[in-house]
Amino acid sequence: MKLLVTGGAGFIGSNFVHHALEHSSHEITVLDKLTYAGNLASLDGLPADRFRFVKGDITDSELVDSLFADHDAVVHYAAESHNDNSLDDPRPFLETNIIGTYTLLEAARRHGTRFHHISTDEVYGDLALDDPSRFTEDTPYNPSSPYSSTKAGSDLLVRAWVRSFGVQATISNCSNNYGPYQHVEKFIPRQITNVLGGVRPKLYGTGENVRDWIHADDHSAAVLTILERGVLGETYLIGADGEKSNKDVVELILTELGRAADDYDLVTDRPGHDLRYAIDSTRLRNELGWAPRFADFEAGLRSTIAWYKGNQSWWAPQKADTEARYQAQGQ
Repeated sequence: MKLLVTGGAGFIGSNFVHHALEHSSHEITVLDKLTYAGNLASLDGLPADRFRFVKGDITDSELVDSLFADHDAVVHYAAESHNDNSLDDPRPFLETNIIGTYTLLEAARRHGTRFHHISTDEVYGDLALDDPSRFTEDTPYNPSSPYSSTKAGSDLLVRAWVRSFGVQATISNCSNNYGPYQHVEKFIPRQITNVLGGVRPKLYGTGENVRDWIHADDHSAAVLTILERGVLGETYLIGADGEKSNKDVVELILTELGRAADDYDLVTDRPGHDLRYAIDSTRLRNELGWAPRFADFEAGLRSTIAWYKGNQSWWAPQKADTEARYQAQGQ
């Protein structure tokens, strides 16, 4: 297939592009606006005969329409995705996550294009720390931030366009990703790069909030599986049984880099900070046969730490501005 990947210069999108080019014969066009979270260096070294890049905005209906006319399928990663930023200024999240997704769906409707929408487990809200349950495809939506609310809205748009207009779409909601090419504003790369720079990591609240971690390469493999074999109109949850508290993750990073496990500071908690996410990916595993390669979170984290240690030239230009923003917020 000829695939159009929106947001393909971002963290999860660029990992998918690398994975799909390595593990399939598909040709890929990336459409990316190159906001601060997009980085062309994340796409270095890709085969010129199967890959091209287009700079543009997913709200540009004329550009989007021209690209849909020339592609068999679209994988929609493009999104504003940082919770802290959504609390500071929600408007870009509405424009990209709602209006952008609407623009893509209308193009898919016009051209009959296969459409896969990438979403997040944050649309389900959170779980109590002592609750043994996990999110499933039937869990009601209960978003708690401007970011997760706009992602929930975009999911509902996809479902409406499937039912009302017959758009050939699937949705996947994934747990927290980690791995190469992730912007240093995000939790794991921020802590890794702080420790590498001799800075004490910072944790919101008491650090007990739990996230369900998955390596970006495993997410990419799942998305490719859904794109090629998923049932149209269905939603699939992607997770690797990687539940860890933020405290546990920071202590693992510190230990792996030769620092004392308690060498971190606690800062004021984020407003509306979700307590726990946990994904039940039974449908994806049983119906489509997917399984994570990095089932051992600690092994995946070691691999990620090694990537950041070996690729300072990729993340260093982002670091000073990112830390200045956090410092201005007291974090």
